Amino acid sequence: MKLNVFIYVTLLFVFIFFAQCSRAENIHFNSDIYVLENVTFSDVNKGFENEYFPENHKLKNPDKMLGIYYYPEVKNSIKFAENADKEIETKASVVLLKFIENKKQNKAVLSFIDVGESDGKPYIEHNIYKYEPHPSKGTMILKYTARYYTFSESEIVSAGKEIKSANDDLIEQIIISAIPPIVESKI
Repeated sequence: MKLNVFIYVTLLFVFIFFAQCSRAENIHFNSDIYVLENVTFSDVNKGFENEYFPENHKLKNPDKMLGIYYYPEVKNSIKFAENADKEIETKASVVLLKFIENKKQNKAVLSFIDVGESDGKPYIEHNIYKYEPHPSKGTMILKYTARYYTFSESEIVSAGKEIKSANDDLIEQIIISAIPPIVESKI
């Protein structure tokens, strides 16, 4: 009898393991589960871009997103990140929070706030990008975006405080997170 229970429990664990493997397109990050929704090819950077959204997000105005980008023709990850940093510094609506680079590993992390409008709704957007070399060729990017819709000065202040308190923790999570493999076919 004990042997049968052991076998059933083992089979249950094997089933759960394979069930998780079959949903490999889901990403667990910062207590949320993100589901792959968009697969596109970038003509500008000649690579694939995957966008993941939380399971129960609003399609019209999503408030969080993870992006996985693979650009095989971008050879130097740090130089690519430095160019993005320079571009950010020239925009009036963007505030650079942090730029961290590790030249030995050819990796960089960029964090900034962007202000904009979507469908007549003003927002503050917190962005974090991690740039690292692809194991075989090119550059991989992991992007985290959180959008806060704001209508009053108190909401702007509240969003700013939330971003400030979460920024370092999110950067640390992004740094230690492995970049998932890119999906190249349409879903």
